[in-house]
Formats: sequence, structure tokens, C-alpha cells
Amino acid sequence: MVAPLGQDPQETATALDAAADALLEAVARAHAGPDVPVPPTQLRALFIVERGPVNVSGLAAGLGALASSASRLCDRLEASGLLLRDAGRDGREVTLRLSAEGRRLLDRVRARRYEELGRVLAEMSVPARQALLWGLMEFAAAAGSAARRPR
Repeated sequence: MVAPLGQDPQETATALDAAADALLEAVARAHAGPDVPVPPTQLRALFIVERGPVNVSGLAAGLGALASSASRLCDRLEASGLLLRDAGRDGREVTLRLSAEGRRLLDRVRARRYEELGRVLAEMSVPARQALLWGLMEFAAAAGSAARRPR
């Protein structure tokens, strides 16, 4: 006998993996194009910097990279005019922030992402969109509580 949809965790994980691939493809389409002058890793770094005050070590942690790699990435983003480094009072602590051009780039990418996701969501019924949103919110909450649980 086959379990009803969503009851078998392994089958659910397989279906979720396929859905995640579709979501990632939609986001990748929004992140590509001639008006996005940086590769995906640099774009991801800009989104991390946008969240708030972060230094190179914090950026490296967010990217899952070495601090030296994150520093070189910042060099490239700064040279392209997308990122600024602000030295702290003692000159040792450097905070990263978006330049005006970096902010405009993320605004363009975000608008395209909303447009692309909107096109896909428009193909779904209202109840399906509501169920998707509810399920993803529950997933995010469960993932957050799992991340805080001691191992």
C-alpha cells in the first residue's frame, strides 16, 4: 500500500528535491543576463552584505569559504564598483557595504526574480499557491529549529 502524499519522509524529500531544482532554475534565469555583470558567487556575496553589517570573516562564513577567498572576492567587487569597505575607528575592523551601483544591481535582480517567480506562480491555482506558501513557511520554521538544536 502506498502512503498518502507527504506521509513518507523519503518520498517527500525526493519530491521536494525536484521542486527545489525547479525553483533554483527559475532563480538562475532571473540572475542571468547581460545586465548582471557578476558570477553567481559574487551575486550571493552582495546579497549577504545587503542583509546588514558584515565584515570579511562574516561574509566568508556566509559563503562557506575561507576568509582569504572572501577577501579576494571583495577586492573584485570593490574594483567593479559594487562594494565598499569602511574601516572602523581603529582601522582594524572593516565593514562591508553595498555601493549605490551594488544596490541598483540587487534591485534589478530582485525585480527580475519576482517577475520570474510570478510567471510560474500564475500557472498555479490559488489554493495550490496558498498550500505552497504555508508548506514553505512550515519548512523554514522546522529548518530553523533544527539548526538551533544541539547535535
